Amino acid sequence: MDAARAMREANIGDVIVLKGGSVCGMVTDRDIVIRAVAEGRDPKSIKVGEICSADVATVAPDEPVDKVISLMRQKAIRRVPVVEGGKPVGVISLGDLAIEKDSKSALADISAAQPNQ
Repeated sequence: MDAARAMREANIGDVIVLKGGSVCGMVTDRDIVIRAVAEGRDPKSIKVGEICSADVATVAPDEPVDKVISLMRQKAIRRVPVVEGGKPVGVISLGDLAIEKDSKSALADISAAQPNQ
């Protein structure tokens, strides 16, 4: 429930899960719905470590955009944590890449729009 609240307050769809200060997973709004709520699990008592994706691909801040796109295609993922020195410094999303690489696309337009409340 805390992760869902954090997402709502920050207008984001994912939270990086840390263990000992290092990335150990990522939980998305969809993970909460599919792996917790739809399974009848109590969002007040379930831990993010139980529902997050643990096999997280990460990139460095200086990674070329084309390599990030290739990674996202290969792994069929929409978000990738950006990690420097073992610590998360951001997240790059499919929408971010659309804005950067194809600013006239529908995905870029949607991604650049203000979030729904």
